[in-house]
Amino acid sequence: MHSHLMSAPALFWSKRFCFLKVLIHHIRVHVGCVIPVGYLILQANIEGKFTQFNVLSRKLSTKPSLCSDVVELCKEGMVNEALKTFLVLEQQGFQAGSDVYGYLLHSCINNKDYIYGKCIHSHMIKIGFQPEMFVLNHLLNMYAKSGRLKDARQVFDKMAERNVVTWTAMITAYAQNGHGEEAFKLFSRMQISGIDPNQFSFASVLRGCMSLGTMNQGKEVHAQVVKTGFEADVCISTALVTMYARCGSIDDAQKLFEQMQARDVGLWNAIMSAYVLNGCHDVTLKLFHQMQKVDMEADQLTFACVLSACADLQALHHGRELHASIIRSGFVLHIMVGNALITIYAKCGILEDALKVFDQIPQRNIITWNAIISGCAQNGHGKVALELFGQMQLKLILPNQVTLASVLSACAALAALQQGEETHAYIIRFGYELDISVINALVTMYSKCGHVEDAYKIFGKMPESDVVSWNAIIAGYAQNGDGENALKLFRQMLLAGMKPNEFTFPSVVSGCASLGALKEGKEVHAHVIRTGFCSDISIWNALVTLYANCGILNNALQLFDIMPKRDESSWNAIIGGCSHNGLGEEALKFFSQMLRAGFKPSEITFTVVLCACAMHAAVEQGKRIHAHIIKTGFELPLSVGSSLITMYAKSGSIEDAVKAFQNIAEQNVISWTAMIVGYAHHGYGYEALELFEQMQKAAIKPNSITFIGVLSACSHVGLVTEGQLYFDSMSGDHGIIPSIEHYACMVDLLGRAGHLDEAKDFINSVSFEHGTKLWRIFLGACKIHGNVELGKQAAKSILKLEPEDVSTYVMLSNIFAAACKWDDVAIVRKLMKDRGLKKEPGCSWIEVGNRMHTFVVRDMSHPQTKEIYAKLDELTGQMEAAGYVPETNFVLHDLDETQKEELLSHHSEKLAVSFGLLSTPPGTTLRVIKNLRMCGDCHTAIKLISRIVGREIVVRDITRFHHFRNGLCSCGDYW
Repeated sequence: MHSHLMSAPALFWSKRFCFLKVLIHHIRVHVGCVIPVGYLILQANIEGKFTQFNVLSRKLSTKPSLCSDVVELCKEGMVNEALKTFLVLEQQGFQAGSDVYGYLLHSCINNKDYIYGKCIHSHMIKIGFQPEMFVLNHLLNMYAKSGRLKDARQVFDKMAERNVVTWTAMITAYAQNGHGEEAFKLFSRMQISGIDPNQFSFASVLRGCMSLGTMNQGKEVHAQVVKTGFEADVCISTALVTMYARCGSIDDAQKLFEQMQARDVGLWNAIMSAYVLNGCHDVTLKLFHQMQKVDMEADQLTFACVLSACADLQALHHGRELHASIIRSGFVLHIMVGNALITIYAKCGILEDALKVFDQIPQRNIITWNAIISGCAQNGHGKVALELFGQMQLKLILPNQVTLASVLSACAALAALQQGEETHAYIIRFGYELDISVINALVTMYSKCGHVEDAYKIFGKMPESDVVSWNAIIAGYAQNGDGENALKLFRQMLLAGMKPNEFTFPSVVSGCASLGALKEGKEVHAHVIRTGFCSDISIWNALVTLYANCGILNNALQLFDIMPKRDESSWNAIIGGCSHNGLGEEALKFFSQMLRAGFKPSEITFTVVLCACAMHAAVEQGKRIHAHIIKTGFELPLSVGSSLITMYAKSGSIEDAVKAFQNIAEQNVISWTAMIVGYAHHGYGYEALELFEQMQKAAIKPNSITFIGVLSACSHVGLVTEGQLYFDSMSGDHGIIPSIEHYACMVDLLGRAGHLDEAKDFINSVSFEHGTKLWRIFLGACKIHGNVELGKQAAKSILKLEPEDVSTYVMLSNIFAAACKWDDVAIVRKLMKDRGLKKEPGCSWIEVGNRMHTFVVRDMSHPQTKEIYAKLDELTGQMEAAGYVPETNFVLHDLDETQKEELLSHHSEKLAVSFGLLSTPPGTTLRVIKNLRMCGDCHTAIKLISRIVGREIVVRDITRFHHFRNGLCSCGDYW
């Protein structure tokens, strides 16, 4: 449309639109930034007025009234309307004066519309307007507050004359943006130029001194304050208190506060903030009570400060009282107070209340989002943290380094590698890859997701690292079971001159524990003592674990006894240590003590104590712990669910293991594997293989341990062909390289099935450093099948590498005894005697009345020995009546038949079964553990006993479970 064809109103709006387009072009060319949506909407609004005449233009017809309207609109904070009116002035050819520009700039500053302010400055330059000093001061202030220090300095340097406001504005600009040295230099120049500082100059330069972190310049300024008579000014006193506190001199801050006769809320806030800053949170609370006593009315900053102290003290009660006081006082929830409330509730673990406060804050800033995202991540609600991060992005709020570190922490806790990698890409895109806190969080995230090599690459590229960086990578290796690299990095850290802190040592000690490196662990322990970190509870806990894992349980127990204080992890460490050393009963005792001491068990506690129950087949105690989990409303995590499966399976209750498996809402590879291994150990090979097929259909990728269960299942039911196919599929279909355990399963599979020559060839085809394990399994197969010659070859291969291996001598002796080669038996036993080697005695356990009862062959130590033997004689008579004939060939001693029968009748597992029948109600399932392989005669006898007494009897020997029911065994006599 041509201008001469337009109506007057349309032409008017067209000119305004063109002028705004010029301003926006100015921003793009000279300012070099993206135009916010709001400004483009303003452009569109003006464009839409081409055919309308705004009421505003009809009202504002004269130039003087337009000028006064610009001023009035600015005073009311209506910067958009003021700018529109200003455009009308310009289009009518009226040049505004300094007062109009001054008000416009002042309004832009108050509304933080810095792009409008830049437009106005550009316009002044374009039309050659020469502003007065106060306008230039506004410009300088605007650039300072928008962080554009270079622009501010250009305005300052080009000013022909400057007053105290000018100098103060520039000093403030440097101080607010962390350039304390420049602020102090400018303050000195101001005085040299003959301008005396006022109270605002002093307050600004003191803020600059704070950023320097040293008191030298601050004390100089303080001396000038006293000299010029401003020491009574509350504003300056507040700045001085804050300066001393930030520079670490809380005593000077307190003295200054006490000297002040007139105190306003700002001074109270300053001294309380000083104590918060220096970690003296209890003093902050005392000062707040003093402030209330003198009837000083608190403001939003007061509440935020005191809530911050409560958060660090985890003083939830005080925090709730303050929250109630805020509500009663009728305060609108200020964003600063809201942020502090979110922080205290999150730090005290009351995330529900933190989320409620978050929802009540009408306008949220980056600090609000950081507080809630960080709170969720720290309280184990990583999913919620990631969801909130997504909402924050939808609100077009750009994250900062604090946000990104919290998001990475959530990803690490969830092992959410994909989201972590997406956040990593975001970090690179927005230029945070050099921020040390973000990079440290990245190292931790990749480590906790199992990608420690990626973590190390990031660590290696860091331009500078701090103790947190070293701690993150050392912990990464330790947590991923690579203690060797954790120790190596610790040594590098010391060589680099970096001093370890209380967070370094637990990871290093854990690395030693995983390696069983007692010597290195003791060296680190000595380092802890030398550096004075003996009071840190995490280090004590790690040391308990170290000594326990290295088999020095007495040292672990001593450390536990003398610990200055204990937490939940301390109990986990000692319970796990006892369990690791085979002291399941002791582990359970410590668990009971932990509950009596008022500690709440965690996921790790339940996992460790269930492991102890599994070790001794303490199913009744395991059931009580399971009931405790349900009773306390503990949300069953996968690790505990998988531990329950293992506990029930190892305790002989496969039905309960199945129920525990079915009760897990979201299965993973660990729970599937636990159930497959459970079925395999109980001899339910077909069920194990069926479950493995279901697992694959559910798209759960099997791991190395899964295949141990699968191959073991094949071995226990004699599925040789199927086992070989599964073994080949490991590397072919699943990319899993077989380990020594998988080869051991294959030797067991072939040997148990009688394919001894094939098993021997298989062993010879394998080049393993620990090949003696395979030969030992093969030797067991030779015993089962009575192959003396191959047994001798296997024993020779083992003893060549491990001449002190007791089990090999015993097994070879048994092979000779079964073949009635008594001379050879005598030779082997003499060799053992000459070398000081002793056979481990056969031993059986049974749990009755929450107590484990132990028996050995011909045991006479039990308080109920007479009753036990009487019951056993009764059972023997009943068995003989049913056709039982003792299998004396299983007695591996050169005795007559009567002696052999007597010895067989008093085997430890028979004594345990006899005691169980005496001590439990009819129908109760008996569960017995045997430390060696059950002999064939006991196997036959217990089958008959199960039919005679009408009970299920479960026996776990060194190789598998036997479920005896109705005269039959679950193994089908294939074992």
